Amino acid sequence: MSTVQPNSTPNGDPAASVQPESVTLSGYEVSPVYGPDVVPTTSEGDALRPADRIADPGQYPFTRGVHPTMYRSRLWTMRQFAGFGSADDTNRRFKYLLENAKGTKANTGLSTAFDLPTLMGRDSDDPLSAGEVGRCGVAIDTIDDMHRLYADIPVGDVTVSQTINGPACVIWAMYLGMARERGIDWKDLGGTLQNDILKEFHSQNEFIYPPEASVKLVVDTIEYAARHLPRWNSVSISGYHIREAGSTATQELAFTLRDGMEYVEAAMSRGLDVDVFAPRLSFFFNAHNEFFEEICKLRAARRIWATAMKERFGAKNERSWWMRTHVQTAGCSLTEQQPLNNIVRVAYQAMAGVLGGCQSLHTDSMDETLGLPTETAVRVALRTQQILAHETGVHRTVDPLGGSWFVEGLTDQMEEDANGIISTIDDLGGVVSGIHKGYFRRAIAEASYRTGQEMEAGDRIVVGVNAYTDGNDDQQVEILQIPHAVETDQCDRLDQYRAKRDADAADSALDAIRDAARAGDNVMDALVEGALARCTLGEMVQAMADVYGRYSGGPEW
Repeated sequence: MSTVQPNSTPNGDPAASVQPESVTLSGYEVSPVYGPDVVPTTSEGDALRPADRIADPGQYPFTRGVHPTMYRSRLWTMRQFAGFGSADDTNRRFKYLLENAKGTKANTGLSTAFDLPTLMGRDSDDPLSAGEVGRCGVAIDTIDDMHRLYADIPVGDVTVSQTINGPACVIWAMYLGMARERGIDWKDLGGTLQNDILKEFHSQNEFIYPPEASVKLVVDTIEYAARHLPRWNSVSISGYHIREAGSTATQELAFTLRDGMEYVEAAMSRGLDVDVFAPRLSFFFNAHNEFFEEICKLRAARRIWATAMKERFGAKNERSWWMRTHVQTAGCSLTEQQPLNNIVRVAYQAMAGVLGGCQSLHTDSMDETLGLPTETAVRVALRTQQILAHETGVHRTVDPLGGSWFVEGLTDQMEEDANGIISTIDDLGGVVSGIHKGYFRRAIAEASYRTGQEMEAGDRIVVGVNAYTDGNDDQQVEILQIPHAVETDQCDRLDQYRAKRDADAADSALDAIRDAARAGDNVMDALVEGALARCTLGEMVQAMADVYGRYSGGPEW
């Protein structure tokens, strides 16, 4: 990337003529000053940005946003993440969030965090679940738990996001079964299933089945949503966890979008029309500390996705070209030391997400490095979004940073670098092939190691951790405790559930799930029937594992 060398300075001040050197950010140079004479170029010397690569908001390639009016007509959805203890505990927290969101012009969405056993597809009474039930999210074992989780919440009117991946199709089947039993038409259900299994192999490790079978199940949900749930986002293609594992912003951008392309290729290989399913794909990005980098990442992401959908996959529907995204502030940037400082970090990160053009936003609570968020911390996190929406004026104009020499130049550079990584993944044979070769894990580990070295050397300052440490010994916030009774009560409830159900009907439903998996059919109908027959999460997950097997990592890992 070219840099600028000004020949004069304001007011002729000789001291101001000494310009700072370019700095390296995530592997590329950032010039000390940007102006009209700084034209970003490729390594071959070609200009990176033809005029039509910016365009107006709402126009291809959507650098400036997918909607022409953006927040002037509708604020982003304030989608706060919640889940702990039992379904009843989380239901109360959902109602608390909805009550505290009253009066805002933004839509409020509920985003569900599940505990580790649920994320791994294991029932609460599985020996491997001991000590983890309800600890880092809500424990959901059955369709009855799903009824309790959303009791008295109008799920036909409130959008619901479910952060689940390995057993996503099973949890979704329970949700759909719950809606059917409540008499709610599936066409009225709006929400998002995270359901991005590829990033689990890159970073988070909450996979169950081998990559090939896992992608097949994702395509099952894409196909099922296209047929039955026109308002549902079947996959939230997630860079968030890739970044939390230590990647750079550019790696997060490239890996996430290439994962999305892998799902599109798999769905099209099944014979699905890209313009039928692609408009319901959504994305999920991290908002980290480097303010302008995060803004430019989202701008570049929209451009790369729009170009790929139009030129690589031949999509004709403009909505297929849209990259609609949820943003969450960076959990890994929060510090145990001086946790009140996290409120400031979250506010800046949230503003970056909004200036980057997100469609929904979650703000982390200040105490998340210490434990599950308290109600006070959750309220402060929600108020942060409300202050941003109603007091800062960021919604008054669309893409207020558009045309900034720095922002446009950095957007171009991130696009070029991300496209280079995408080409590398293509050369590896695609994402699944790259997983088996260990490419993603190596790249993230190397980036994380470099960040650690920078912190140890003092080249990267983290306030309260390696600088400005006065006050670190003070206890500044209360910590939410999860009683052991949550686990014992959940296991007792599960015993009673199994005792009351029709065991033969449950067994028949599990056989139908195995038959669908063995035949290569879409498993969703069988899973919904399994949920209605009172099969448990662990039983349905295992029925598919009987066919697909369980994955522990390839020999390259």
